[in-house]
Amino acid sequence: MKINEVEALVGITRKNIRFYESEGLLAPRRNSENGYRDYGEAEVRTLLQIKLLRKLGISLEEIRKMQGGVHTVGDGMRRHLVTLERNRENLDQAIRLCAGLTERQERLEDLDAESVLKEMEAMEQGGATFQNKQRQDVRVRYVAPVVITVLMVLLMAGFAGLILWSTVLRAAEAPPAFMLAVIALVPLIISGGVVLALVQRIREIGKGEIDDAKNY
Repeated sequence: MKINEVEALVGITRKNIRFYESEGLLAPRRNSENGYRDYGEAEVRTLLQIKLLRKLGISLEEIRKMQGGVHTVGDGMRRHLVTLERNRENLDQAIRLCAGLTERQERLEDLDAESVLKEMEAMEQGGATFQNKQRQDVRVRYVAPVVITVLMVLLMAGFAGLILWSTVLRAAEAPPAFMLAVIALVPLIISGGVVLALVQRIREIGKGEIDDAKNY
């Protein structure tokens, strides 16, 4: 079978099938005539197993261990149940905290957030884990630096290309080769500096700012 046929048969997208192959969870044989992947009943059965386990929330690593015979299905499920129980306890505590907040009638600007946060910290010290959306908020900061860097690099590349193009058109009036090299090198240096600044900025966001955001 071709991948589009498997996609329709098992209800898993082509992108996901390719991903599972890259993760080593699926290894279809190659057609000796055209080199294309050839999916059979074994691959369909494997994909259905992966689909079932992923719907239950089983990790890829756990699936890999089951496939390799390191863990049985029962072993994997017992380990997963521990995680589910922990998540249920965390969810129950979050529900109780939110239910308590429903009794408050004040507006947000009057809410004593500090006291609630202290209550949450006490619960976390007892083993509770709350959903933390701050990382998602911080990740948005990556977008602007990357977009600005790409635009700047494209602008500098276009500027350098325009200089070289105009020089070729008017070869008789062109400056000496070393001056031309210096002129063309300036945009490249600027582009390199912008990329370096982007790398440093991403490191700042990825380390310091995200870690600092946990404290607020």
